[in-house]
Amino acid sequence: MSGSKSNIKIFFTRNLSGWLIMLPSVILFVFFMWEPLIESIRLSLYQAQGMRLVKFIGLKNYTDVFQHPDFMPALRNTFLYTFWSLAVGFVAPIVLAIFINEIRRGKSFFKLSIYMPNIIPGLAMVLMWRFIFRPGETGVLNILLAKIGVGPQAWLTNPGWTIPLIVLTLTWKGAGATTLLYIAGLQGIDPELYEAAIIDGAGLWKRVRYITLPNIYNLARTLLILQILAVFQILYEPLVMTNGGPNNASISIMQLVFKFAFERFDYPKAASVSVIISIILMILTGLYFRINKRKDYQ
Repeated sequence: MSGSKSNIKIFFTRNLSGWLIMLPSVILFVFFMWEPLIESIRLSLYQAQGMRLVKFIGLKNYTDVFQHPDFMPALRNTFLYTFWSLAVGFVAPIVLAIFINEIRRGKSFFKLSIYMPNIIPGLAMVLMWRFIFRPGETGVLNILLAKIGVGPQAWLTNPGWTIPLIVLTLTWKGAGATTLLYIAGLQGIDPELYEAAIIDGAGLWKRVRYITLPNIYNLARTLLILQILAVFQILYEPLVMTNGGPNNASISIMQLVFKFAFERFDYPKAASVSVIISIILMILTGLYFRINKRKDYQ
């Protein structure tokens, strides 16, 4: 028993400098992440007046949330946002990075061009795209289409197009920074691999398939889970562009939290939805790492 205690003491003594370096980050993480999560769980189990807890009601807030008519559309739309962001927003930066990496001239120009949208403030970007996709004859896109004889389109007022168009906006805004990360990963690949492939007669597609993609696989799977976590919490884009419409076609689960908290001032239900989001994200993250762990063992 005394031996185990001495081993623990030696472990902490040897790693004291590391623990001291980590301590501020650990404190901030606990304060800004775990403490709000624990308080949200606690708040979700009570009836409240504002932020003042009145009565313990157990899981009633959760049952009310699940029975709310906006909950299932919001949950379904959030998964659709995630799907479309992976189908469009995850692939686009990889394609752009490979294109820029393959060209011989103008790399700096293309890097600057694709990063420019990241400089625009998020709210300004959303307002700009809402103006572009405005239905009727006053929308920028419809004005341009009228020049080639195409009539005005519904765009964001068409339930079938709303989520893909919002994801397109997200991709335009965020693809540049992700592309630069992929370019940095591509520059770490040994050039001799490409030279040997070219000598062997490998075309562009074979070089991408057998050299480029395997070498950026680890980076891509890290960015994949980060993108899922980010898009699952989408809020101000559908809030500003469509306000969740038309007929809840674009409402997200985070927008439901916003409505409970800041429109109805029902903070316990907002906390309940937040806890549900946390549970879903933990399940998705766990499944993702489990699948990747199996692939690594194979």
